[in-house]
Amino acid sequence: MTNDALKQQAAETAVTAVRSGMVVGLGTGSTAVYMVRALGQMLADGRLQHICGIPTSEATARVAQKAGIPLTTLNDRPQVDITIDGADEIAPDLALIKGLGGALLREKIVAAASRHMIVIADGSKRVPHLGTKAPLPVEVIPFAQRLVTNYLADLGARVVLRLRDNHPLITDEGNVILDCYFANGLENPAELAARIKQQPGVVEHGLFLGLAQTAVIATRSGIEIMGQALV
Repeated sequence: MTNDALKQQAAETAVTAVRSGMVVGLGTGSTAVYMVRALGQMLADGRLQHICGIPTSEATARVAQKAGIPLTTLNDRPQVDITIDGADEIAPDLALIKGLGGALLREKIVAAASRHMIVIADGSKRVPHLGTKAPLPVEVIPFAQRLVTNYLADLGARVVLRLRDNHPLITDEGNVILDCYFANGLENPAELAARIKQQPGVVEHGLFLGLAQTAVIATRSGIEIMGQALV
């Protein structure tokens, strides 16, 4: 079974927690695309009614519109019932690294506004501790790029400006992303998160700590649920 098939399994399992009338946070990334399409199919065949989605990126908004999901904003619906999103790393305590899709700022805002967050992934995203496989993305105001780069390097990171087509990737909010590689992983994610946010010019980082309640992991042996059961 391919990784794409596993991602689809995780997504289609997670959407069974969505109920009619809910406000749903729509994550960003390759796994989240399967989730958005699954929700659209449930609306089309009548299994769901009257849901509305809050997309975490312009790319997700386009997928959701194509899937027939009505969209809203946090300004109109500030309380989100459930958010379903992917992750780049998932630790045993459901601490996450997110942001390789470039949408970590909106993803974190929506996750923090949600009553329940479900993470969906294939088994390759599980790690014993964060920083094992994925870099830690940090979204930065372009004006402060050099200052923040130097600051993150002083924290022990190898800092790489994220590029797209040989140019700096620009987020939906007009910022750049610095990917931070730590040779020995993240020994104390909470402490690191606090120190990163102390630097002016940092908009947000990809450490999602204490935000996810459930993870749906698709492996070649079947679906595994971490944290709270699906309701």
